[in-house]
Amino acid sequence: MSDDESQEQTIAEDLVVTKYKMGGDIANRVLKMVVDAAMAGVSVVALCEKGDEMIMEETGKIFKKEKEMKKGIAFPTCISVNNCVCHYSPLKSDPDYILKEEDLVKVDLGVHVDGFIANVAHSFIIGVNKGAPVSGRKADVIKAAHYCAEAALRLVKPGNQNTQVTEAWNKIAQSFNCTPIEGMLSHQLKQHVIDGEKTIIQNPTDQQKKDHEKTAFEVHEVYAVDVLISTGEGKAKDAGQRTTVYKRDPTQQYGLKMKTSRAFFSEVERRFDAMPFTLRAFEDEKKAKMGVMECAKHELLQPFNVLYEKEGEYVAQFKFTVLLMPNGPMRITSGTFENELYKSELDVKDPDLKALLQSSVSRRNQKRRKKKKVASQSALSATTGSTNEENEAGD
Repeated sequence: MSDDESQEQTIAEDLVVTKYKMGGDIANRVLKMVVDAAMAGVSVVALCEKGDEMIMEETGKIFKKEKEMKKGIAFPTCISVNNCVCHYSPLKSDPDYILKEEDLVKVDLGVHVDGFIANVAHSFIIGVNKGAPVSGRKADVIKAAHYCAEAALRLVKPGNQNTQVTEAWNKIAQSFNCTPIEGMLSHQLKQHVIDGEKTIIQNPTDQQKKDHEKTAFEVHEVYAVDVLISTGEGKAKDAGQRTTVYKRDPTQQYGLKMKTSRAFFSEVERRFDAMPFTLRAFEDEKKAKMGVMECAKHELLQPFNVLYEKEGEYVAQFKFTVLLMPNGPMRITSGTFENELYKSELDVKDPDLKALLQSSVSRRNQKRRKKKKVASQSALSATTGSTNEENEAGD
């Protein structure tokens, strides 16, 4: 991968857009499978394994002739329940969590095709149905997070500033007596890069406000917009749960001393490059747990710590990937949100935000779009052997 900016492939190229959309289509299908399988009595470890297996299986079916092309998991399946904020993806040797009726569940995962990343996260309640909708604080926090994501879809567009999104999130969350999780970042995505320089910050502290770079969105950029809203104070803390998700930091160098660490790290480089991975992906879990320690201590690997809100609070998350196309934003990932399942007595109060949420996100130049859709479907058919009906969902 060249550092030369002129070598960078962007969504100005049709093939890059196709790769993003293929990854998005797989991410959406894996998310749906995990959500459908998440029922009372089901193990979180088993669900995380199922999600990761399906990502590998589905990405294995595309671009088969391109032997050198890397594809697969861009973020391992994480299932964080109730007051767990994020990154819960336990190992077989860890204590498991068994899902219960009325749990608030967040599924978070990512797929990449040739390093082009499609991330998605979705929140829902176990056992909810139209005959028994959810009310109270769980409904408040899910609605708040959903509306924050919908506002971001309309605000993350060329010419707008990242601060506009941060402000909208604060106002929407307050309408539902909720709080965005402090300091959480949404990142620009680039080929092989899950945490690009441009970011959107949630609920920054005064110091974070000073330090965080104000920036404008530009055409041909891609973002993973990540919304995390809490019924509590919005403070996420490490409660000592084992970290299982890591990412290699390509800027760090260190000569590892232990043989186990060296073997582990070379496998990380070979299999995952700079993408996040889970220790569950290693055949020998015990050796992986040993090897990761020296790598993390010397910052060759960055940990994605499991974070928690206070006991008794609830956290909801929605994440989508959006391509900033010349004719408007194209959302390539999202779960299916059923508004009627969540009955909150609260609503968005700000008239400008209400108008924003009611505005259309459809892209301009509809005729051109239809032509492109046909073209992209034939490109997908050529590589996957099937058409892609779900791809336009959520545009």
